[in-house]
Amino acid sequence: QVQLVESGGGSVQAGDSLRLSCAASGRPFSTLTMGWFRQAPGKEREFVAAVPALLWNGGNTDYADSVKGRFVISTDNAKNTVTLQMNKLEPEDTAVYYCAAKIGGRSAPRNGYAYWGRGIQVTVSS
Repeated sequence: QVQLVESGGGSVQAGDSLRLSCAASGRPFSTLTMGWFRQAPGKEREFVAAVPALLWNGGNTDYADSVKGRFVISTDNAKNTVTLQMNKLEPEDTAVYYCAAKIGGRSAPRNGYAYWGRGIQVTVSS
């Protein structure tokens, strides 16, 4: 089992930055492919960003078109965390953000995640 705990959410103004973190436990972090998803009110959960397991250092990150160039996903193997740095936030980024993990993988997939955090609220006002 993999446990995921998100932190860092909150309320900000449009144009501000916010950093989300997700602490993973239960399996060696280097074996986990990590992703971030979000769900806005009345909408389905959508992919935001993903990074392959550290065991496959050659893997590329992936981003949803709506956040590409504004958000950056990164991992810290020493702290067993994945971070989502969100810049130039827009009201449309308002959502509950979820951290997700899957075991293994050389790519950064947009689906197939087996483990999920409880989610954390991000609110961006105009």
